[in-house]
Amino acid sequence: MNRGQLAEQRARTYLEQQGLMFVDANVRYPFGEIDLIMRQQDVWVFVEVKFRASNQFGGAINALTSKQITRIRLAADHYLQRQKLNPPCRFDVIAMSINEINWLQGCF
Repeated sequence: MNRGQLAEQRARTYLEQQGLMFVDANVRYPFGEIDLIMRQQDVWVFVEVKFRASNQFGGAINALTSKQITRIRLAADHYLQRQKLNPPCRFDVIAMSINEINWLQGCF
């Protein structure tokens, strides 16, 4: 497993410990990717996982660009359409370093 896969597994485990249910991972389309799809009761949660070994250059919490946000939103819309779902949903970020996990809920 590479560092990104390990970070996503760590994020999934953390979210499951917070009571979320795992739905899917690494959903890829030509125009975007979703790292994790989770559920919190009836809310579908699309999660972007960002890992940085250090906080240099703003760390993981500042690593998400507006272009990435647009691509994640497109992928989530496409996923819901393909699954024929129209649930309440939100977009979260898990920003992590070696020693820390920050869960930002509904951040875009």
